Amino acid sequence: MSSFKRLFYLVKHRHLWTHVRRSVTTWSPVGAAFNTKTHRRLNLLDKNGGLFGVPELNSPAGFQVATKAALRNTERLLEKACSCPPGVETVESFDQLSDGLCKVADLADFVKVAHPDQEFREAAERTCIEIGTVVEKLNTNVELCQSLKKLLDNPEIVAQLDPDTRRVAELFLFDFEISGIHLDDKLRKEAVALHVKLLDLNNEFLAGSHMPNRIARSVIPEHLHLQFASEGSFIQVGGLHADSPDDLVREIAYRIYLYPNADLMECLEELLKCRYKLAKLVGYESYGHRALKGTMAKTPDFKMMRNMKKKLNPRNSVKMAASFIPFCGLCFTHGRYNIEPSLYSPYLSLGACMEGLNNLFSELYGVSLMSEPPSAGEVWSEDVRKLAVVHETEGLLGYIYCDFFVRPDKPHQDCHFTIRGGRWCQETGQYQLPVVVLMLSLPHPTKSAPTLLTPGMMENLFHEMGHAMHSMLGRTRYQHVTGTRCATDFAEVPSILMEYFATDYRVISQFARHYETGQIFYAVLDQIYHSQPQDRSTTDILKEMQQKFYGLPYTTNTAWQLRFSHLIGYGAKYYSYLMSRAVASMVWRQCFAQDPLNRDMGERYRREMLAHGGAKEPMLMVEGMLQRQPTIEEFVDALVSELNPNFETFIMDSES
Repeated sequence: MSSFKRLFYLVKHRHLWTHVRRSVTTWSPVGAAFNTKTHRRLNLLDKNGGLFGVPELNSPAGFQVATKAALRNTERLLEKACSCPPGVETVESFDQLSDGLCKVADLADFVKVAHPDQEFREAAERTCIEIGTVVEKLNTNVELCQSLKKLLDNPEIVAQLDPDTRRVAELFLFDFEISGIHLDDKLRKEAVALHVKLLDLNNEFLAGSHMPNRIARSVIPEHLHLQFASEGSFIQVGGLHADSPDDLVREIAYRIYLYPNADLMECLEELLKCRYKLAKLVGYESYGHRALKGTMAKTPDFKMMRNMKKKLNPRNSVKMAASFIPFCGLCFTHGRYNIEPSLYSPYLSLGACMEGLNNLFSELYGVSLMSEPPSAGEVWSEDVRKLAVVHETEGLLGYIYCDFFVRPDKPHQDCHFTIRGGRWCQETGQYQLPVVVLMLSLPHPTKSAPTLLTPGMMENLFHEMGHAMHSMLGRTRYQHVTGTRCATDFAEVPSILMEYFATDYRVISQFARHYETGQIFYAVLDQIYHSQPQDRSTTDILKEMQQKFYGLPYTTNTAWQLRFSHLIGYGAKYYSYLMSRAVASMVWRQCFAQDPLNRDMGERYRREMLAHGGAKEPMLMVEGMLQRQPTIEEFVDALVSELNPNFETFIMDSES
């Protein structure tokens, strides 16, 4: 059943929902935590407590203290890793070294984009750059690499390693190789310099891609001023407003938010040049080849995308219509049934959705989400909620901080941040619990109503919670491969699979599926940007690809690529979303479509896929879940089966 047909059916039979709603007199604790406003004021700065419970981080200056402590620990572990006899201890030393740096760098990576206090953001960014520079130097440290090669070059020692330890050792060696460890001293220094330059360019592009654009209030019709943020005599536009039912609001947002920024355009061009130069320096054909090595995709091959286009639209093997086109600002309410948001939004309160997630995880994994009050100084905003993830027999699995609501200077991007990875700590004899943040951009609750979601917001919530549970349910020995620290095209499988649960009436009958996104266009654009250098601007490439893959004209004076922040974290890997969606589709159809609440399948999913993080080859995990080896043709068919109904809907809607 297509997403619109589902929605039409649910709204048509909304009297059934009313009956269900009336039978619920109180919210569960987790539902209440998200459907009620926080009335008590939190002490966000406390001398006895810091961000995420890290005592040093009770002020911006604490980042420098934490950084120095991490670097001192790095020196100690570096000496240990280089001097200990080859064996398991070598890999454990590498992982401890990685963990010590990541616990500070990952936390800072989140704070630099999300903290409302500019001093905190700036201190965190300095930490990211300082630790990032150290990491790049470690990745070209010959003595450190040799200690690992002594281990892996000795067949007798390797034979004694357990599979996880051997894979982690190989992954660390892979990091050395793609960083240019094989180069001579002069070229290695050049590689490090390029890495450091890329750190700066990445930070600059990320910051710029999230900055709002502004325009004089007088240019915008007065009755629309309240739809946007105000700044004196200017209107600020910080997103596309794709969920707005007003055509004019979406058009204004599109034209202003995507208006080209010359400095950011120059930054992107320089970033792409540096990536290509680095890839060639360390021995790869392009940055795309370097980035995709070690993933399920392996290389930037367009064969899968070409096959998809042919199957989806045999009349035209080049041009492909997408069922959701962000460039037009199409939204959920403009489908064939033209359903008024007020009919379904009351049934999509944030608290109800969180209850749905809690029930789903309880059924599949025996896991509960429990709301906990944060300590003084632990969170960065009063509207952040803290969830403990608790298993019915294993106990506490980790923590999820939910930063769900919009606020000034917060990026309009839904994403998952790892703050601390899980690992077994030999030094304490305990498991280091994972900590993550989920960041959304939802509207605040009002005095009369909780936060009400559109179907797109709901699907995004489920998607990001899929990442969080990947981190929570993993129990890897090593931090280097915990949770989402795996091949990019595998990391998206759990999150995309959650979208299927979000649209299944047996899981939560009031959820309706949103349109598919235009991921094929994103993937192709990303691959072209990261292939051979182009004798044309990124905007010229965008124009051609938009026409080729969407069949839509380019809108003058817009530069969508400057808002494509995934070029940083997913540079040359956006193709991975197609692989991930194919795998998720196959897992859903074979394992969950008949019974989405099947506990045996939930346990198999955790055992075969979620538990391993990156400690196992991605395709082996897929084979373990499906209990067979899928072919490329099956991947293509899986994607086509998902896109075909919406493709037909798009064609019919276009002709009517």
